[in-house]
Amino acid sequence: MSDITVAQDPWSSSIMPEGFIERWLVSNGALVAPGEPVAQVRIEDALHDLMAPIAGKLLIEARVNSVVEPGSVIGRIVAHS
Repeated sequence: MSDITVAQDPWSSSIMPEGFIERWLVSNGALVAPGEPVAQVRIEDALHDLMAPIAGKLLIEARVNSVVEPGSVIGRIVAHS
């Protein structure tokens, strides 16, 4: 199992301390490939794609419009065998 987290990088040029989940690009329970975009996070006026860290089944833990901060876990990928 691997967490999908919001990286610190998008905040490097932002004055806002938080962002929010704009949308999920993949449905809960869907199979994803490593590096596949699974969600978008909005920080100020910019959208940032979050990628699947491993191949497996997506388990969404945070809903659209949920507030996120650097390091927030928004979902998990369960390795597919």
